[in-house]
Amino acid sequence: MEISLYRLALSIEQPPSPMLVSPATLLSLVESVMELLVEKQISATLWLKLPSGKVWYASIQRYHEQVRVSDKTYVCYGQETAIAQLSGFPMVPVQLLPNSHLRRDYFLIVHSPQFCCMVLAHRSRLKRKKGKTKENDRQKKFLPLLSLCSFEGRVLQEVLKGIGHVVAQSVRWKLAQHKQPAIAPEVMKNWETLFACPSAPDPVLLERLFAKQVQQQDATRRSTFDELTGTLKRQNQALTNTLTRKDESFGRMCEELRTPLTHMKTALSLLNSPHLKPPQKQRYLQILSSECDRQNSLINGLLELVQLDRTAEQTVLQPLKLSEIIPGVVSTYQPLAQEKGIMLAYTVSPDLPSIFCSNNWLRQIAINLLHNSIKFTPTGGQVWVKACTQGEYVQLEFRDTGIGISPNEIPKIFDRFYRVRSVSSEDLSGAGLGLTIVQQLLLRCGGSISVKSKVGEGSIFNVLLPIAPSK
Repeated sequence: MEISLYRLALSIEQPPSPMLVSPATLLSLVESVMELLVEKQISATLWLKLPSGKVWYASIQRYHEQVRVSDKTYVCYGQETAIAQLSGFPMVPVQLLPNSHLRRDYFLIVHSPQFCCMVLAHRSRLKRKKGKTKENDRQKKFLPLLSLCSFEGRVLQEVLKGIGHVVAQSVRWKLAQHKQPAIAPEVMKNWETLFACPSAPDPVLLERLFAKQVQQQDATRRSTFDELTGTLKRQNQALTNTLTRKDESFGRMCEELRTPLTHMKTALSLLNSPHLKPPQKQRYLQILSSECDRQNSLINGLLELVQLDRTAEQTVLQPLKLSEIIPGVVSTYQPLAQEKGIMLAYTVSPDLPSIFCSNNWLRQIAINLLHNSIKFTPTGGQVWVKACTQGEYVQLEFRDTGIGISPNEIPKIFDRFYRVRSVSSEDLSGAGLGLTIVQQLLLRCGGSISVKSKVGEGSIFNVLLPIAPSK
């Protein structure tokens, strides 16, 4: 009966001691053995079954490139996809039976008159979590391995017998399927004589292998240390950049908050003038009211950004129908549009697919963009809100016949505190944070925003919102 090679090795009288190793340590040991074969120019028969990935077979390929190998390399595999990824060195593929007991074993067995060696590892069964494929794969990648290493002829002989049993089953399976087996049936009759191992290992080669392993471990440690150092440097630089941006943002915020305060202080001092005429008094009072509104707008905008940063990760995205939200937002602005003499309309079909966003975020996006469109559209102008599908997104368009944006200002309009300074508009009381908030909200739900505009003709803001995944 076929059993795991790892279990077979442990069942031998006075078996080698098992070790708990990481996949990186197993790889290092395999590379040390292959480097020894290259250094001593030893032609050997190889039996191997290693984890998937070219890195595991790189040392095997170098061995075939640098040594005149007259013996064969047998690669055991379970799935066709595993062997299809390998190329670059001659090999005899040996397909294992479905549900073979060797599916959890990894091994490299070197057989030659000068040197015999076995590196064997067993992967423990992973308790899989339902519906968490990526997490299961990650755990499998870093799961420790039970490993055995031996140079004794008696141990290798028993393990090779186990491989012979597996190969014999594979040959019979192939013949039953009327397929040509990779190994001729005649080989099985002379198995024990073909793969007889010397009873005692060469101490010189063992000493050299030990030195190779020490070198490999040192190289691995240095590589790990360099990688960790590089990662820490990148993280430190990213943290420094973040702090720098926050300092710059904080400085800009202080400047923005100080400006309306300066204007208010100036207006208050002028109001104390004894020779102030009523029209001038009204003018300064208007300045105070306007700057108070601007200050309030700045503070509210900053609070919204802070709140967004705090709650973004906890916000639940859900499927939403635009036809259930956009009409309500548009109706809220109808009185303001009528007061300014602006025609406001929308076209949002209920047949559009649901988008994936937060209800509050979607309302905030629509409110900010609709507010801007009406604010910068003069009397007699028009504002439309339209929606349509665009590939994997739903496009929400805000179009107006307003004052427009000059080409040199378009790249800046999403910057914090930036306000469009058109000669056609004297309303600069906004905080310059509305479009920044819109962009940040869209980034967090996988959407985007773009703008087209011409001075004197109007602007078109196109918002792309991801379509909700089907259940």
